[in-house]
Amino acid sequence: MSDEASRPQGRQHGRYAYSPLPRRPPYDWPGAKRLAVYVALNVECFDFGGGLGAELAPGGPQPDVLNYAWRDWGNRVGVFRLAELFDALSLPASVLVNSRIYAECPGLMDVFRARGDEVVGHGRTNAERQGTLPEDAERALIAEATAILTREEGRAPAGWLGPWISQSRATPDLLAEAGYRYLLDWCHDDQPTWFSTRGGRILSVPYPQELNDIPSIVGRKDSGAQFAEMIVDTFEEMRAAASAAPLVMGIALHPYLVGQPHRLRPLRRALAHIAQHREEVWITRAGMIADHAIGLPDGMVPG
Repeated sequence: MSDEASRPQGRQHGRYAYSPLPRRPPYDWPGAKRLAVYVALNVECFDFGGGLGAELAPGGPQPDVLNYAWRDWGNRVGVFRLAELFDALSLPASVLVNSRIYAECPGLMDVFRARGDEVVGHGRTNAERQGTLPEDAERALIAEATAILTREEGRAPAGWLGPWISQSRATPDLLAEAGYRYLLDWCHDDQPTWFSTRGGRILSVPYPQELNDIPSIVGRKDSGAQFAEMIVDTFEEMRAAASAAPLVMGIALHPYLVGQPHRLRPLRRALAHIAQHREEVWITRAGMIADHAIGLPDGMVPG
């Protein structure tokens, strides 16, 4: 027996095959552009006195008023400051929405509906993870959230991001079976990727964990200025690299973090820098990236 055959094999997910970026066929985004940039705005709600939630400071006994109120500020103030910023820079957005937002924050989504922004499914609430649920319960969660978003927005969402990037082993199958065209949970690539499911396939659109204000500001304790500098540096590096291959750059934002004035100001500078290059790059929404990739000839998108 060869050494290779006798070597223990690790557990694999079976969703996509290995595909090194330099060996893939090139293609263009609309307008013969090579870098697609989108902003993902997470609009989330949390349970008072329990459940999960990011922390400004180490939480005390429940009810943890400090951290709950800090997060709630995002839905009362910060989210509208970000919408104003997007308007000022003529930036589209993909709005990742917990379905309970409609009941808990009535009218909040009106501003994004008026802007024509894309609404992406984001579970019921960020006080829970879907990936820990039995399959029937996870299917019911997806169905409940989808029904509310469809009723409120007049159309079914095409994309999904699990609360806390939470997936079970069945999540891509359940999303495809529920009619979703793409998911955002995996940060394994800089291009869209086809995922195999038990009933066909679903597209994975790159969603950032580096250019994401929770890992950056909450996790690594980066300042608002450091996070903004990361955005500019990533944009410039990917703008140069995209001459060789089409790339996707996402920016993940949360109103209770970057809506704060001392973080909003450097964020404004970073997004303005990107907006100045709109003739060269495709500033778009995640769903439009998915639509373009789905329409490419077979073999262009890895899977």
